[in-house]
Amino acid sequence: MRKSKSFGDHLVTVLAYLFIGLFGLLCLYPLVLTLGVSLSSEREIVMHGYSAIPQKFTLNTYIYIFANSGMRILKSYGVTIFVTAAGTIGAMIITSMIAFALSIKSLKYRNVIAFLCNFTIVFSAGLIPWYVVCVNYYGLKNNILALILPSIFSVWNMFLMRTYFSSISPSLYEAAKIDGASYMLIYWRIALPLSKTAVLTVGLMYALQYWNDWWNALIFINDKDLFPLQYYLYTILSNVNAISSGRIPSGAAAGITLPSETVKMAVTVITIGPIIFLYPFVQKYFVQGIMTGAVKE
Repeated sequence: MRKSKSFGDHLVTVLAYLFIGLFGLLCLYPLVLTLGVSLSSEREIVMHGYSAIPQKFTLNTYIYIFANSGMRILKSYGVTIFVTAAGTIGAMIITSMIAFALSIKSLKYRNVIAFLCNFTIVFSAGLIPWYVVCVNYYGLKNNILALILPSIFSVWNMFLMRTYFSSISPSLYEAAKIDGASYMLIYWRIALPLSKTAVLTVGLMYALQYWNDWWNALIFINDKDLFPLQYYLYTILSNVNAISSGRIPSGAAAGITLPSETVKMAVTVITIGPIIFLYPFVQKYFVQGIMTGAVKE
């Protein structure tokens, strides 16, 4: 017989939903505010401040951005999409293979390899040696690979995947080995399919990393045709701020009024749009993957 809930239980449920709903609205408000400001006029922002609901709706900011740099933005979108796709796939292959190998307890020098990976988290050679190696030895200056290779492996992501691989029953591997399967076949046909949660979680982390990256472009790229979206929009914003603050030759900006505040918000909307649409599809896997190894039974 099903036990009916008491008034106190219903009250707690209602309060919980109200709290979650309010918290969700608080999380959503910055996005709505960003969109609202980007659709407002610069004059209204200066006079009345930020508002989630535009007091004077206008697309002038987006028209300004795309009219002056429309084709460049599309090219930058293409570069970013390619870098994100290629980088994520390459990073997942490398990371998952190393993680799977380190999850095999019979691997020779397993602890030594794990220690060397951990060592790179704590100690680094520094920016200048890293730059010299990448440019002089790897030839990454003005090379599309400069946007992919420096970020293609994350030790933290590798250990996250190793923890997940380690949770798979070793008896599955033993049964496959008895049937004549190699470790490569075990990795491809058993480990990866059973680790979909970890794969999607780490894949999302790599995708976000590549999508939001502008540092590598700042360091290695001078060719505008290779500018990723984040870095190109950063240059637009820097130029607008420079003109608005007067850090340009006298008279060069006479009579020009640029939407500096609304440009910031419009740039944010342009860059985060695709990720916002992607995230809900992998959110549940992301949460499950982050919790991997958090609870020990």
